[in-house]
Amino acid sequence: MYIVHSTFKVPPEKADEVIAIYHNRSGLVEKAEGFQRFLLLQNEKKTGELTVFMEWDTKEAFLTWVQGEDYKRIHELEKKYPDQQLASIIPTITRYKVVAT
Repeated sequence: MYIVHSTFKVPPEKADEVIAIYHNRSGLVEKAEGFQRFLLLQNEKKTGELTVFMEWDTKEAFLTWVQGEDYKRIHELEKKYPDQQLASIIPTITRYKVVAT
């Protein structure tokens, strides 16, 4: 199993707007081979800190997704988001190999 976290900070007053974007996301990742689970996490104390949690069968499945056309299409749309403050956010990506369950 392979876990990927993508953590980013938005102004707290825009957190609900970003959460709504994720509620209405395309869902293309769910169709990717080896994909297991998606969660959007909100820090309880720092409401502007959000983390995308994705679980994959393998690292290779994740890398195949990242190199695919659907991934590129989704991330190109993010760059065109009307709110340039949100569009310019660069997340911190952390990857984990699951070594015990």
